[in-house]
This record gives sequence, structure tokens and C-alpha cells, in this order.
Amino acid sequence: MEQFPTAGIPVPQGPRAYRTRLRRLGPLVGLLPPAVLAGGSWLMLRQNDSTLRGVLAFLLAVLAAPVLLVAGVPLSGGPGDHAWAVLASVAMWLLLGVLAARRATRIPAASWRDFWRDYIWLASGVWLGVVGALVAANLLLGRTLV
Repeated sequence: MEQFPTAGIPVPQGPRAYRTRLRRLGPLVGLLPPAVLAGGSWLMLRQNDSTLRGVLAFLLAVLAAPVLLVAGVPLSGGPGDHAWAVLASVAMWLLLGVLAARRATRIPAASWRDFWRDYIWLASGVWLGVVGALVAANLLLGRTLV
């Protein structure tokens, strides 16, 4: 009897354990892109003397924490409003990670590539909404926000 060669490396501890790990770690891993955006925003604001850097830092900040726009960050709000908005944004990104992990593990042989595909698809909707809200606010107010 002839044995068939394996197409790839076997999944450690089996596919079920891998799917469970993906579902368990997916929400936490989903916090990485917003954390990178927030870190980029913070770095751009350090020793900032340029309008362009300020605008890009603001854009990165609201892409990392979209609930800041609901708190009225460009026009109003205090430090307390900013804190709850950042916490609500973290909760939103965790929920997005849960959804992406659930969608990715619908198939039996799920991988992190499937997770990132679903996560980017969901996150791009959030980011498109943020940019749309900024453009709409700019048009409705009749002046530039920055």
C-alpha cells in the first residue's frame, strides 16, 4: 500500500485546538493595528511644529479610536470625555476582533490569514466611516477642522 505525502506541516494539537486558540487570541491580536495607529499618532505629535504632522497625527488618532469623534474631540470635550471615548474604542476593537475570529473559524481549517482577511474587511468599514464623518463635518460646518 502506497502512502500519500502530506501537503504541509500538520497542525500542532489538531485543528480544533488551533481554532480555539484563534478564537481566544483573536480579540487581543485585533488590538494591534489600532495600537500601532495610536503609537504613530503619539510619535507624530512629539516635538511637532508642522501643520501636516498635526493633521496626520489627528487622523491617525481618530482612526485608532473612532469613538473620539462621537465624544466631539475636534470641537469640544474634556479629558474625561476623551478617556471614556478611548475605552469605548478599545471595547469596539475587541468586539471587532471577536467577530473576525468567529467569521474566520467558520471553516474547519481556519488560519490567521483568514482572521486578518475578515478583520481588515471589518476595520476598513470603520475607517471609511471615520473618514466620511470627518469629510461630512467639514462640509456641514463650512470650515476646515484643522
